[in-house]
Amino acid sequence: MPAPGNTRPIPYPDVIFFLLFIPCISALNYYLTYTHIRLSWHTALTYTLDTVEGYAAWWALRSIIIWLDRKLPYEGGPLRRIVIQFILTTLAGQAVIILSTELSNWIAKDTPVVISFYTFDVFIFLIWFFVLNAIYVGWYYYYRLHQSEQLRAAEKKLRQEGIPVKQGKQHLQVAFADIAGVYVEGEYAVLITTQRKKYLLDQSLDKVEKLLPPELFFRLNRQYILHRHMIAGFERAENSKINVLVLPSDHLPGSIPVSRTKAPAFKAWLQPGD
Repeated sequence: MPAPGNTRPIPYPDVIFFLLFIPCISALNYYLTYTHIRLSWHTALTYTLDTVEGYAAWWALRSIIIWLDRKLPYEGGPLRRIVIQFILTTLAGQAVIILSTELSNWIAKDTPVVISFYTFDVFIFLIWFFVLNAIYVGWYYYYRLHQSEQLRAAEKKLRQEGIPVKQGKQHLQVAFADIAGVYVEGEYAVLITTQRKKYLLDQSLDKVEKLLPPELFFRLNRQYILHRHMIAGFERAENSKINVLVLPSDHLPGSIPVSRTKAPAFKAWLQPGD
């Protein structure tokens, strides 16, 4: 789970969208608020002011969401995050709209805003803040889904391609189907293929293990990882240990011991369902 404060902010592709969307919201608000709308300088001025207020309220909402992405990520509890986000953004956005409306009305008319603004318009704004929050929450989960799909695609590609190796000046890719196993020789991890080729790897055996698909490869002990197709079977040894029987190879022993603690996992891997 990512720690709050260390979570990378989501790259919301929202600016252009809301630059176009907010004027549409203002127009819809006019349609819902007024029965008769006449084209005049007063209508144009009030529409412009409402749109500017909408931009200011949206920017306050956006700033709070980006701050919450760093301080209170969804991974810490999605429902809690969404509730807190909705409350904070709604309060901030409504405050921006109410204060700016009161200020512009005082400058233009030197009178308070009519009571219908608080009984009708503010309720409409509440609905819009719910919609805006839903858009941002949807964007977040779409981004995470897209991210996970990219990771799965990268993992699938890696599994299809195999392990990168070096041979002199050449950089090669050994397919998983061609790998017989990996073992430790001195300070190096060594990859051997079914074609009896041998490559020294830059990674440790622990790191190589993480790159190998577990359905095909098994870490027998501290020294050996084998592909399934190199294993002929196993035989019981003393103290509940087993010896894995290896098909003939120039670089592998005929049998490899597996500890008592690891033997059950190996049997389940080799013969699933038994």
